[in-house]
Amino acid sequence: MNPILEQHHLLKRVFYPVAVMLTLICFLPSSCISQETTGPTGERSKFPCPENEIARYTAHRANGPITIDGHLNEPTWTNASWSPRFHDILTGGKTIHDTRACVTWDEKNLYVAYRVEEPFVHARFTNRNAHIYQDNDVEFFIAGRDAYYEFEINAFNTTYEVFFIWEEGYESGGFSKLPEFESSKLRSFNGVAMNNHPRGKRLGNFKWYYPGMQTAVQIDGTVNNDSDRDRGWTVELAFPWRGLESLAKSDNRALPPKDGDLWRMDFSRFNTYKEAPPAKDSGGWVWSKHGIWDSHIPECFPYIRFTTNIVSAAHPAPAK
Repeated sequence: MNPILEQHHLLKRVFYPVAVMLTLICFLPSSCISQETTGPTGERSKFPCPENEIARYTAHRANGPITIDGHLNEPTWTNASWSPRFHDILTGGKTIHDTRACVTWDEKNLYVAYRVEEPFVHARFTNRNAHIYQDNDVEFFIAGRDAYYEFEINAFNTTYEVFFIWEEGYESGGFSKLPEFESSKLRSFNGVAMNNHPRGKRLGNFKWYYPGMQTAVQIDGTVNNDSDRDRGWTVELAFPWRGLESLAKSDNRALPPKDGDLWRMDFSRFNTYKEAPPAKDSGGWVWSKHGIWDSHIPECFPYIRFTTNIVSAAHPAPAK
């Protein structure tokens, strides 16, 4: 397999959108020099996403069993609060199609769901860990203190996974002692567009598979058939808490979370097409704007607070 392709985003997410990035974020020469932003009190941030603009969400406990079949017809999904419509990853602008995500949980699993509006559903890849990022996909990231996990899925229910560890936390976080993260299984990764992250580079295991994960997709239409118009597709995911032990270990996070625990998670959609000009569509849409063509910035991930309160039709969790 070509190691250049294995670097994850170099084709689709660096060279392809570079013209878009220059157009959207480099209106002034100075804006191309620094990726810092100014916070509400005037302080300088090292990240392209202002802290006061990062989304916040409360994940309520599921109110009953969830079957991973992609239908999203359980009362939990019906009554829970969903995210706002995804925004453009660079500008935060409105997107041509609707995309929303939802998070819930129980004692065994973290559950994530997506509703994807798509008039012409397309998918190509069918092999696990194929380059899904070159397809139309939705993506999920979850971060611990010293590592984060990336998950991608297309309309064929084909998945792509990587476990990234910050180099500076490899020893101190205890990852070097785990057989699945021995140095021979890891490759250096320096982000996509933001190559000067304050924490430096990551070490990625590109053959790490989440234990016990369940995934399902339902297509409301006909995939790869443009002779008719589709409504879109839905994604339903279950991540057993036991699979997050490596993420949680460095700062001793509780699994499942305790009431009030805060995690950082990212939710996105990437397309192989863009809305026609004059729309400034980068082709990447997210719950919370990053301000740069890079999903690998945990400091830009939405804040997900867990509550032991059960999802209720009368009191849905607020989404921002």
